[in-house]
Amino acid sequence: MNNQLKGSDLTRALLARGDKKIWCAVCDDSDEQAMMDHGGNDFTAYIVSFHEGCFYCSAGMPWGYAVPIKVSAVMQLEVSI
Repeated sequence: MNNQLKGSDLTRALLARGDKKIWCAVCDDSDEQAMMDHGGNDFTAYIVSFHEGCFYCSAGMPWGYAVPIKVSAVMQLEVSI
């Protein structure tokens, strides 16, 4: 059995342990939908709290789902020019 936390469950656990700002892909439909390409729209936010069944970002907007993401710079070796 796999007991590893992932998706919105992981975000809730990180907030519960005291993390202050968690960079997440956000959506109101599902964790899976949060991670999909949204046609160039920016569906990422710093999540700062969870209460009353919603995640709240640093701008105060509520979200149903928040999946932690890691952003890193792309290196020239990783792309074809």
